[in-house]
Amino acid sequence: MATNAPGVPDAPGVPDAQDVPDAPGVPGQGWIAFAGVMLMFAGIVNVIWGIGAIADSSFFTDEGRYILFDDLNAWGWFFLIVGILQLFAAFSIWSGGAYGQVFGIFSAGLNAIILLFTVNAFPFAAFMLFIVDILVIYGLVAYGGRGRAVAV
Repeated sequence: MATNAPGVPDAPGVPDAQDVPDAPGVPGQGWIAFAGVMLMFAGIVNVIWGIGAIADSSFFTDEGRYILFDDLNAWGWFFLIVGILQLFAAFSIWSGGAYGQVFGIFSAGLNAIILLFTVNAFPFAAFMLFIVDILVIYGLVAYGGRGRAVAV
């Protein structure tokens, strides 16, 4: 079907947008990409922080008291493992796997709760990152569970 103005012929060999089988505009495709990119970014940052904490980097201070783990080295291993799981989840989201959707929702939800504890320290950054987490959760809940099989 021609989409040109009346009297203007179609260019030969150029298909119309509705004739292309995988035309952009699939509902939720942008949300899935956004959620995957944000989860991949969080995974990369957590891996870097984990390596820095394990290597006793001067970026972190070892003077704090921790509730869950006793030392900075344990926190480093925790963040390294979580970061690797987040990277796997990002690639799982892009391939349509259920692991990525479930772990992405869990990870973004936990991060949103943790960010609420940091509002006193940096309110603007905490609220902006909180909004990003909520958008990731929305994208994964609304569009992450749909079967995204490619038509052959």
